[in-house]
Amino acid sequence: MDNKFKNMSAESIMLLMTVGLAAGILSGLVGVGGGIIIVPALIFFLGFTQLQAQGTSLGLLLLPVGIFAVINYYKAGHIDFKVVGAMSIAFVAGGWIGSKLALRLDQETVKKVFAIVLFYTAFRLLHWDSLIAKWVKSIF
Repeated sequence: MDNKFKNMSAESIMLLMTVGLAAGILSGLVGVGGGIIIVPALIFFLGFTQLQAQGTSLGLLLLPVGIFAVINYYKAGHIDFKVVGAMSIAFVAGGWIGSKLALRLDQETVKKVFAIVLFYTAFRLLHWDSLIAKWVKSIF
């Protein structure tokens, strides 16, 4: 595993904390699991491979449901526990903030936020964003 976070800089820690905080907020706000936020964020913003991102996300959400999956990813070298630690702290705070926010909003607004998060994630994972960008560029 290419471990770009072996000697983590303050910038790396802040980026990981931001991803953890955003995942926590969205988890508390719309009830999405960490994987739908953390996995794409680690891939798109931090250059992780799919397996590294999945392993790290499972490490973050380790107990109790993912323990056996985490063990498998750990044995294969796809979990960086420094990354897991940094994001865990922010995820707890983000979950609290997101749940407070969700409880202040009406259900339709929360539902729309959830749909946008899912749509955006699917769009990016399917690489439709680059297809649309090419299409728009060809028109103009």
